[in-house]
Amino acid sequence: MSHQSPTTPPEPLDRVKGALLGVALADAWGAPYEGGLLERLLWRVIGTRQGRRRWTDDTQMTFDVAASLADVQGIDQDDLAARFARSYQWSRGYGPGAARILKRIHRGEHWTTASRAVYAQGSYGNGAAMRSVPIGLFFAARGTNAVIKAAQSAAEITHAHPQGKEGAVLIALVAGLVFNSLSPSEIWTAIKAETWSPVLSDKLAIAEQWLSNKQPVEPSRVARQLGRSMTAANSCPTAVYIALRHLSKPFAELLDFARRVGGDVDTIGAMAGGLWGAARGLGALPIEQLAGLEACDHLLREASRFAAALQAGLESPADILTCLPNSGMNLENNL
Repeated sequence: MSHQSPTTPPEPLDRVKGALLGVALADAWGAPYEGGLLERLLWRVIGTRQGRRRWTDDTQMTFDVAASLADVQGIDQDDLAARFARSYQWSRGYGPGAARILKRIHRGEHWTTASRAVYAQGSYGNGAAMRSVPIGLFFAARGTNAVIKAAQSAAEITHAHPQGKEGAVLIALVAGLVFNSLSPSEIWTAIKAETWSPVLSDKLAIAEQWLSNKQPVEPSRVARQLGRSMTAANSCPTAVYIALRHLSKPFAELLDFARRVGGDVDTIGAMAGGLWGAARGLGALPIEQLAGLEACDHLLREASRFAAALQAGLESPADILTCLPNSGMNLENNL
């Protein structure tokens, strides 16, 4: 049970914390369902710590981004690369390509050469998108162009392929739009105002139609038409759809739907959970699951530090209340 009514307007800083913890919760609860039999068996062995659900690289890198933004007050690619490399642990479930890049950086190779040495054209996976929610929050008050530029810059460290960067932009953009309490129609207007690749544009059009028509689309159809793989194009539109479909519903329903879509469950769930949390706030997340999350106290402290830094980064402390209204989205008339 959550400790906030679905219609309670959450405070902006509560939504910052909710976004980051939403990433972690969906990541940790989705990880046991990701991949094939071998991956699931491995996670049965390493997926808990002292009785609590472990989170994966999705959460680790999201909080790395948040910590860098808090300390640097902007995107510093070298700082981010160093943090990513220091935090790397194979047991967090990093993809093989990301693991090779981060090991190279840890040995002293610059990220610009390390990334291209592993993927000559850059990675088009969803690894940059999965960590982009805090970017959308941090730059939301500074305008769409600032969000896009920041997301592209942060993505380039490990995912320089246009599709990899595009996925990061989409998740950051929607995070900022949701955080700024735009209405459903305003969100889609802003999304459609940007230029997307044909494959992403087509998937977003499908998602918008489903949501506008309030169609009860089955998870299997979502997986088939929007995708459920580790590529950005086949996971980011899915995460946006799941998040917007469930904004007025309990977090548990979002988790269950993501699980039934299948595929890259932890990452799709993490992206969707972060977007949901940016709208509903920390107070709407389920207490029982927060209590069962690995290192929850540490994550809450880091989320609070990021929220304070976001506020301090504005021109004056009062600006956050005008730039980021606390009216909340109109959940009763949601998508």
